[in-house]
Amino acid sequence: MPPRPLDGVTVVSLEQAVAAPFATRQLADLGARVIKVERPGVGDFARVYDGVVHGQSSHFVWLNRSKESLTLDLKRPEAAGVVSRLLARADVFVQNLAPGAAERLGLGAAGLRAAHPRLIVCGLSGYGSSGPYRDRKAYDLLVQAESGVISITGTPEEQVKLAIPVADLAAGMYAYTGILTALFARERRGEGASVEVSMLEALGEWMGFPLTYTLYGGSPPPRSGARHATIAPYGPFTGAGGEMVFLGIQNEREWARFCAEVIERPALASDPRFDTGKKRIANREALDREIEAAFAGRSAAAIIERLEAAGIANARLNTVEQFGAHPQLAARGRWREVESSAGPVRALIPPATIDGVEPRMDRIPALGEHTDAILADLGYEPATVAAWRAAGVV
Repeated sequence: MPPRPLDGVTVVSLEQAVAAPFATRQLADLGARVIKVERPGVGDFARVYDGVVHGQSSHFVWLNRSKESLTLDLKRPEAAGVVSRLLARADVFVQNLAPGAAERLGLGAAGLRAAHPRLIVCGLSGYGSSGPYRDRKAYDLLVQAESGVISITGTPEEQVKLAIPVADLAAGMYAYTGILTALFARERRGEGASVEVSMLEALGEWMGFPLTYTLYGGSPPPRSGARHATIAPYGPFTGAGGEMVFLGIQNEREWARFCAEVIERPALASDPRFDTGKKRIANREALDREIEAAFAGRSAAAIIERLEAAGIANARLNTVEQFGAHPQLAARGRWREVESSAGPVRALIPPATIDGVEPRMDRIPALGEHTDAILADLGYEPATVAAWRAAGVV
């Protein structure tokens, strides 16, 4: 196997749920050794979110391949020595424990950086390490609410949350890129760094368009369901038999081409209700009626054929199952099989394709699967490990 960019990098992570595991899995994909410290007998609570993947949780399977699981009760005095030995060998330490928990365990960023100057310490939290919300619990739904995401998502009649854990994913991606940046900087300066990421601030960056629109426009983008709030036509339209086609028109040139070549009504492009983007938004209901009437006698396949011929962006409405069988993913060889204690599972390879690098997609660890090997590597005798296991330390 050719070398990977993060071969030789060791990450120790006190992680749970989605945000931190998502960040560290990206590091593992690039070759890093990720040692996941879990509570004995329980582990990361994402292990039991559901049991749909051969008895395993879909969240855990998705987020934890290629990692090593070490069980350790961090509240026991014996654990301090284990963690100290781990960190002495580590390049990166990641934690998304409850607010203040890392500090109570003696694992705050300032202390760790003083003891290990080359260590990169990354802390993920809901709201950050200071401010009035510092100690509040934060789950994805709650941060979607606090950040305003839910207020602009849905239909005019109903606000809804995004179906994917977008606050967790945003925080995880900024933690991942922050760690990569710190590793790059360490190569130049020889020093580690502290990286802090909050879910609220990460999602705040992703709210950049609606936030800027609201601050300078005086009101938020209206909830528009599957349609774009500020561009039209941009969204779903129904053809014959109820089949749905999504399309997006970005400029006046495309609008004129759409009218002439797709719906065969060139005069509609200069209709005073629709001859600018702002007018099309103001008269969206009338515009939608005109397009739906033009599509009514055509199948989705026929509509898409016309859209493609005219160079208009379009898509079918796929189910999740249809996405899993998407011909583009198959044609580009994006699927792999990952081993687990319950048998192989399918997984998509990471989206960033790096020339000459095959992403690491190793086994999903069972709880505590690597405890004995890791402790032996740290210098602990088998008898000590056995006694700790009997006492519930590991």
